[in-house]
Amino acid sequence: MTATTTLPAPAAPSRPAARRSPAPAARRRAALEWIAVHTVALAAALFFLLPFVFVFLTSVMSDDQAMSGELWPHEWHWSNYAEVFSTPGFADWWRNSLLYAGLGTLFTVCSSVPVAYALAKFRFRGRRTAMLLVISTMMLPPQVIVIPMYLVWAQQLHLSGSLWPLIIPMAFGDAYSIFLLRQFLLTIPREYLESARIDGCGELRTLLRVVVPMAKPGIAAVALFQFFYCWNDYFGPQIYAAQNPGAWTLSYGLESFKSAHSVNWNLTMAATLLVMAPVIAVFFFAQKAFVEGVTLTGVKG
Repeated sequence: MTATTTLPAPAAPSRPAARRSPAPAARRRAALEWIAVHTVALAAALFFLLPFVFVFLTSVMSDDQAMSGELWPHEWHWSNYAEVFSTPGFADWWRNSLLYAGLGTLFTVCSSVPVAYALAKFRFRGRRTAMLLVISTMMLPPQVIVIPMYLVWAQQLHLSGSLWPLIIPMAFGDAYSIFLLRQFLLTIPREYLESARIDGCGELRTLLRVVVPMAKPGIAAVALFQFFYCWNDYFGPQIYAAQNPGAWTLSYGLESFKSAHSVNWNLTMAATLLVMAPVIAVFFFAQKAFVEGVTLTGVKG
């Protein structure tokens, strides 16, 4: 008779521990944190948005209702914008601002990109000294050199009364734009450049075909900074174009408009909104590239 041995039954597979739901106190704390963060963000958004709402509502009010203490217009006077735009000289100010901002941005980008590329990727003696010289020009206030520069443009070149003394210097680079672009170009791996050179690309072709497409966020940030600066510039047109109303920009002509319509607050607000509208529109359409360029996040694979 053979003895039989009984094997132990296999152990039942252990069930994973049930996921515990967060405690009520933790859920309540998370909800309070969410409310606090979004409340602060909403308050900050209203803080920046309410002045624009006030300007807009005042711009569509009648002359009697504007600045009367009432916040909502009785009737929407959209004709205020047409009246502002039909003011003698306003269309010329628009054209001059577009010329100044457009050419200034184009010249600054085209002249700053090659310099930034050379300072970021070339190895030559005196490279650090050249970069220090570029940065040092950022520490010099424009008011220091305004008198000798005005004498050169007015007496030697006879270009006073126009915007060309402000546009032409931008074709020779801008220190801040060069610095920002150099910092962005440093994030581009050198292997891309070496691969382009192996394929037979020269430095100019490498810059145009490889570096510029990869540096679009940085270039967009520089272009927006320069566009905003030119569009809002008041000091430059006051120095060089004050004696010629036909060369005024919107930022400088708006002061004259306010003086002529000091009691018509609805027209003044409408003119102010027309001056701000292009800048706001450009920023909203290009804010993604602007933020990416400013933060210098590097190259995405």
